[in-house]
Amino acid sequence: MSKSEHKVVQYLNEARAHELALASTLRAHIAMTPRGEYRLGLEKHLGETREHARRLQARLRELGSSRNPLQAGFGLAQSVTGQALVLAKGPLDLARGFSPEEKMLKNAKDECATEALEIATYDAIEALARALGDDETALLAADIRSDEERMLASLRAQIPELTEAVVGAELQGQSSYDPNATGAAEAVQQARARAGEAVEQARQAAAGTADQMRRAGTRASTAAAQAKATRDVTKAQAATSGATASPSELPIEHYDSLNAGVVVSRLSDLSPDQLAKVDAYERAHKARVSILRITESRLRRAP
Repeated sequence: MSKSEHKVVQYLNEARAHELALASTLRAHIAMTPRGEYRLGLEKHLGETREHARRLQARLRELGSSRNPLQAGFGLAQSVTGQALVLAKGPLDLARGFSPEEKMLKNAKDECATEALEIATYDAIEALARALGDDETALLAADIRSDEERMLASLRAQIPELTEAVVGAELQGQSSYDPNATGAAEAVQQARARAGEAVEQARQAAAGTADQMRRAGTRASTAAAQAKATRDVTKAQAATSGATASPSELPIEHYDSLNAGVVVSRLSDLSPDQLAKVDAYERAHKARVSILRITESRLRRAP
């Protein structure tokens, strides 16, 4: 790979690292944002951000790069550090007495800053690619930048309304923030609903299977079917409780403070019911892929 190609790969890796870090930030902001136009914009841009990262990775493969670990690591370290500072300000702001409305406004301003940085990043990638005659990379950068420009314009349009909410909450005593309508609250409600449906489906399947076995006149098979149905219902009930459980109710102590690797190492000690509970809790909260991959696989193999 030539020196010029290495430079293009470096810039693309850095842009991808920014996109991955932004996706984490958007998920955190969506979790504390009530439904409405602002959250709809965040949710739409989260999908765009994931797609940007995918397209950048595809272009890197086309350029013959498997992601230079040093370049990608440096870009990711910069992005994660910046986004971590943004996220860390949340608890600090609230501790200082800022209202949820104020925190929402601060999130929007931080998002504006991030979008401006990404626009500049893609400006640089396009200019570099055109200087080197790499039209495909230049077009990719320009296309992604247009999404970032639309998002920045949308965020700026939200600033006056978010500021008015701060005035209402902090100066007029009229809070408009509804914690029950936030992304996190709705995720728990949806997980509870899905788990409830799973319980009902398991019960219906149990009744149908047992009825078929009774008709066949095989008592042993009927008992086995009923036992399986009971296990299915128990697992579904565990999933229901897991979706709304507190960390202290999980079979793994200090669950929320553990990284994904530690959690995975402890899954082998859990019963199917406990796995179902952990699986539902993880889906309703952090949704870490490495954990869910293991819980799904083991639950499928469970008797």
